[in-house]
Amino acid sequence: MLEFLDFVVQQRAKLVEQTLTHIGLTFLSLSLALLIGLPLGIAITHRPKLAALVLGTAGVLQTIPSVALLGSLIPVLGIGVGPAIFALFLYALLPIVRNAYVGIREVDPMLKEAAQGMGMNAWQVLFRLELPLALPVIFAGIRTATVINVGVATLAAYIAAGGLGEFIFGGIALNNTPMILAGAIPAALLALLLDFLLARLQQLQGLQLRRVTAFFLLIAPVLSAFYWLPTSRQAKLTAGFAHEFYGRADGYPGLVRAYGLQVTPKLIDQNLMYEAIFRQQVDLISGYSTDGRIKAFDLRVLDDDNHAFPPYEAALVIRQAVLNQHPEVAQTLQLLEGKLSDAVITELNYRADYLHESPEAVARRFLQKTGLLIPSVPTKRQGKIVIGTKIFTEQYILAEMLRQLLENRTSLEVITKTGLGGTKICFDALNAGSIDLYPEYSGTGLLVILQPPPALADSLKSDPKAVFQYVSRAFQNRYNLRWLPPLGFNNTYALMMRRAQAEQLGIRSISDLKRFLDR
Repeated sequence: MLEFLDFVVQQRAKLVEQTLTHIGLTFLSLSLALLIGLPLGIAITHRPKLAALVLGTAGVLQTIPSVALLGSLIPVLGIGVGPAIFALFLYALLPIVRNAYVGIREVDPMLKEAAQGMGMNAWQVLFRLELPLALPVIFAGIRTATVINVGVATLAAYIAAGGLGEFIFGGIALNNTPMILAGAIPAALLALLLDFLLARLQQLQGLQLRRVTAFFLLIAPVLSAFYWLPTSRQAKLTAGFAHEFYGRADGYPGLVRAYGLQVTPKLIDQNLMYEAIFRQQVDLISGYSTDGRIKAFDLRVLDDDNHAFPPYEAALVIRQAVLNQHPEVAQTLQLLEGKLSDAVITELNYRADYLHESPEAVARRFLQKTGLLIPSVPTKRQGKIVIGTKIFTEQYILAEMLRQLLENRTSLEVITKTGLGGTKICFDALNAGSIDLYPEYSGTGLLVILQPPPALADSLKSDPKAVFQYVSRAFQNRYNLRWLPPLGFNNTYALMMRRAQAEQLGIRSISDLKRFLDR
């Protein structure tokens, strides 16, 4: 609890910014849903066939998982506030349309006949009779839509739209519980507060409820403006950083120490960063030096001339208990030693990321080309080994290489658990015995897991061999985990820009970027 309170105090300005953004997202989408949903709900009350179609469609949309819906909108609307608002609008639409329809339909037909008998036309019946009587049901739908949107809005951070989800996604990536709670608790409290207030208002009757509803319909667009309140002055370049990169000591904080670089980035899922820069929605991204989309999207990797990022030699980390029980595992996996250069793994990533070949096919072609797969005969599987990965393409390809190689040359049953999340999640799973090995990077092991004193880390990180030896020795001594020899490539963090824009601005290194931003 003390760690959580310390985090909130340190990040209070960011927390206020995220909360205002979250409120803005909620009410901007709700305003659109009210603008379209209320008239639509009223329009279908006397058209049964149309009502079935509209309510059925809205119901189907609400059953689509939130992340899947956001992902399907990215090719059409890109990233940022556009797809986030549209997705939230769709989720808010059903309760508003349905309650408007049900509320009006439940008005006693005899009252409608009496009103018509008094000479009222259809519009007068609607506004003087049906809507006032249906208002409690309609307001209940508005209340439901508001609470739903508060919860779903946390996913807006997945596509760089901001909100309290930034802390949640960042905390998951870094396995930082106080950070997760700093996003989750305010989001939950906001939902409870709005639900409580709207529930109290819903209990009002007659003229009071009509006035409150009219006030709410007016105030919702005003609260939408909160989305733009935290926006700072227009930056020269728009940056998009992965949640993990922004929080890790060897990511953005390392850039601040080495260069004094100060930017306010959009935080975005690491798998969407390249799409964002390709679509010119951001100008600068954090990435990985061996990512195949560098070639595909013609990006320039900025030279890290002050050596902010340590070496990230790829290797396999495995439990010593597994090696003791199955010594053939190390012998088999060491066949990959030195086989994967930077150029080779970049090409493999390119084939999976851009050409959309499956990691399984990419891995098999590589193993066949290098002669690592041998003719094998069917054998009864004995023993089991579990391979884990983080949540990006290169790790999926490596996992497939390991699986195919072990199944080809040993009698072990191989199980893969891919996409476990960030570094700490994979490491904790390995340390707990939930998985038996996973691909890791020496710089990550040094700065994220071991976290030596800054002076020691700075003295090591200029020498790849020294980093690997230190990490390998420390893992063995502290955790009884063994690092197998490096695979042959260095997948370091990197800052990237579109090549044409970087050339136009004369930016080749991170120091050039710093000078440009300081002008």
